[in-house]
Amino acid sequence: MSTYTRRELMVACAAAQIADGEVVFVGMRLPLLAFATAVLTHAPDATGFFENGVVRDTPPDGMVVTMSDTPNLAGALASGRMGMVMNPLAAGRVAAGFLGGAQIDRFGNLNTTFVRPDVRLPGSGGACDIASAARRLLVIMPHQPRRFVSKVDHLTSPGYGDGAGWRCRVGLPPLESVTVITTRAIMRRTEHSDGFSLLSVHPGESADAVLADTGWEWVDSAPETTAEPAPEVLAAIRRLDPTGFWTSDS
Repeated sequence: MSTYTRRELMVACAAAQIADGEVVFVGMRLPLLAFATAVLTHAPDATGFFENGVVRDTPPDGMVVTMSDTPNLAGALASGRMGMVMNPLAAGRVAAGFLGGAQIDRFGNLNTTFVRPDVRLPGSGGACDIASAARRLLVIMPHQPRRFVSKVDHLTSPGYGDGAGWRCRVGLPPLESVTVITTRAIMRRTEHSDGFSLLSVHPGESADAVLADTGWEWVDSAPETTAEPAPEVLAAIRRLDPTGFWTSDS
């Protein structure tokens, strides 16, 4: 049995959601590692858009803390104005957008603005734009009861609003799905489903335990056990994060 951290497993699961040839709007930290891992393993022709105007189709050549670090700029296809990546996003050309959040609710809405009564958070950045225009969403976040709530305290980045038809009513394009990869499980919902389906639980977890720490009920879930990362996937993750700066569980 391979030894890996929960965060390495999250990165491996997120990387598996990226198909070869797709354009992906990439966030920092674990999403960046997931994109780079996908390129190194099964999706060599995927292209990553970054909020600072960087476009690249290769992994960064070195440790990256922010998307503007030199390793993320060197060898990029382009490094220009923000509009270089936001315009194609608005035009519907981005297959998947990576997001995270302090809270997520049963409709796939995310909160990164504030948590009642008085916790202030960084806000949207480009997250609202990504959630509004990407064709599907990939969300990476720790699985804790305080994060998985029936209704977010503030809707920063929209999933399906208040249910089927909401995106159309407010003028947003369709959203194929919201897939959430956590430290304990993988779940997904679509607009016309009644809620999230639990796709898999990570090794050592149970569906009942995951449900107990989630603020909603599952829909028709018969979860599998999440596959352990393949050796080549773990090798790619550790090449990208050799000291475990982003992927250590400590």
